[in-house]
Amino acid sequence: MLVEFSIVPIGKGESLGDELARVMKIVDESGLPYKIGPMGTVVEGRWDEVMALIKRCHEEVLATSPRAITTIRIDDRPSKPMDRIEEKVRSVERRLGRELKK
Repeated sequence: MLVEFSIVPIGKGESLGDELARVMKIVDESGLPYKIGPMGTVVEGRWDEVMALIKRCHEEVLATSPRAITTIRIDDRPSKPMDRIEEKVRSVERRLGRELKK
């Protein structure tokens, strides 16, 4: 299962870097495959482990912010093996016949 999520701290000003760095430390230490992007992070794993990770990240933001908005998008395709984060990109690149910017 692939899950893209983003957490936006509300009430601490415009800069989000410190909060997001703390969240990414949690994601990195989880051991789950992930890819960070400019507007969110994609994580791959089983339902319970991914949701538990997102909950920990959400709670981390709430520890220092009065409000947090968490957005989650799920691509659940049980018939496919793991490593879909990279495979989805490679599939498009094969069709284009070249690598895309990463």
